[in-house]
Amino acid sequence: MSPLFEMLKKIKARPGMYIGRASVSDLFMFIVGYRTAREELGIEPTETELDFYGEFQPWLQKRLKITTSNSWARMIEFGCGNEKDAFERFFELLDEFLQHDDRAIAPPDDSVNLLEVS
Repeated sequence: MSPLFEMLKKIKARPGMYIGRASVSDLFMFIVGYRTAREELGIEPTETELDFYGEFQPWLQKRLKITTSNSWARMIEFGCGNEKDAFERFFELLDEFLQHDDRAIAPPDDSVNLLEVS
């Protein structure tokens, strides 16, 4: 599994420990910072990470039938009404995104369903 998705699994299980609270906006900012830090260190993203960074937003707009310049976090929050529910919904949508059949890049064989956290 890619480092990003390993980290997201940990965040889902214990959001308070990693981002302070179960908040889709805080999660969005964490992911932006995570990506930036790895780029600054010269660490190449995996194909699945590149797919997420480049395709999740357009996929979500199509999935939710929304055209907007807002972040994916704001789109999800708009549909949920609050940060905590949107945080939980993000993981449902991410799992759907990674499993979608007509996607160009499938999740890695060793991927773990992000909805299943022990």
